[in-house]
Amino acid sequence: MTDVPTGGQGRTVLDRFFQLAENRSSIRTEVLAGVTTYLAMAYIIFVNPAILSGAGMDFGAVFVATCLAAAISTLIMGLYANYPVALAPGMGLNAYFVFVAVPELGGDWRVALGCVFLSGVLFLALSLSPLREWLINSIPRSLKSAIATGIGFFLALIGLKNAGIVVADPSTLVTMGKLTQPALFAAAGFVVLAALQARRVPGAIIISILAVTAAAIALGYQPFAGIASAPPSLAPTFLQMDLSGAIRAGFVTIVFVFLLVDILDTAGTLVSVADRANMLDAEGRLPRLRKAMVADSSASIIGAMLGTSTTTSYIESAAGVDAGGRTGLTAVVVGLLFIASLFLAPLAEAVPIYATAPALLFVACLMARSLADIAWDDVTEAVPAVVMALAIPLTFSIASGIGIGILTYVAVKVLAGRPREVNGAVLLIAVAFAIKLALQ
Repeated sequence: MTDVPTGGQGRTVLDRFFQLAENRSSIRTEVLAGVTTYLAMAYIIFVNPAILSGAGMDFGAVFVATCLAAAISTLIMGLYANYPVALAPGMGLNAYFVFVAVPELGGDWRVALGCVFLSGVLFLALSLSPLREWLINSIPRSLKSAIATGIGFFLALIGLKNAGIVVADPSTLVTMGKLTQPALFAAAGFVVLAALQARRVPGAIIISILAVTAAAIALGYQPFAGIASAPPSLAPTFLQMDLSGAIRAGFVTIVFVFLLVDILDTAGTLVSVADRANMLDAEGRLPRLRKAMVADSSASIIGAMLGTSTTTSYIESAAGVDAGGRTGLTAVVVGLLFIASLFLAPLAEAVPIYATAPALLFVACLMARSLADIAWDDVTEAVPAVVMALAIPLTFSIASGIGIGILTYVAVKVLAGRPREVNGAVLLIAVAFAIKLALQ
């Protein structure tokens, strides 16, 4: 693929729009980077419907919503913010949606979608105001790392549960399950995934999912209805969010968790990807940050309208950056590939739940790297962080884990004679969670 001049001093329309020359890139490089990013994150079109269908949502409709939410939001990021960052329904937040938000809201996923929509509106408002930086900067770094790690452990527990490797036990709460066919398939898939990743094979996660699925089909454990067809109907989830129900249900805690995790995840992803692309300025700040945050916050609103949990920026975008992606053209390519994925519904429905377990466990391993950012030499930072990281999976609730961790942080800091290190935002969250516990 070559850059064909279309006028304007020999520069193409794409070159001028995305400023390819200024970013020392080319159309060919950006396209290859887009394909790389897509392969790194395409697993979400199989995993997200499998998770959300556990809340009673229509699998086919969620599949379409996942593809469209990823496509539209990624196109907005590329065309509006000119960032090589792709978006899709977030891992961890989809689990929180199903296993925490929906049960707490009376089992109604429509009300939960309403909470996702409202969190997106609040995120958009924050993105347009100075409060965004205040909130992001107010959360101590150790607690930010603990949130990421805790969500990773939460995903690992769900993946092990889906594979039957970890099961309930009346005496010990959890124990090792029997090595049945799903457990063996999942274990083999995880080993293959890790080996492929070690060899830097593009699309290692999606390859492992498809390999486990193919093995299950070949051995007669899973039915197969084909690979491609016309997309399923979006009607069962489109515009089904219940906003009035979300408000009546006392949505504050749930909306706050969606909002806080989305903001922190987005900020961390954008900084990480921009750093790898050498896009940060001399003071470590991101150019066009407001546009990027607006694009990300709009994604949650769009995703809720379509019928999926919180849509956010993906750290897998770093794979495309490593392949040379530097502009929004990379994101546009990813968005177009997600549109093409709409026709893979039969393949998505053939993927058994245990085939996605290796992906959940592997993503958890990647998120556990945040442990390195905890200030281990400071007990008042390390202890609350570890408590938070453990509380999220063990309470099976991101909200409860965050609340317990922040309460621990405030208490330890005060009793250690360092109350001035507790800022207003952290104290406000701690008080709110304490009130919630008192009212339970």
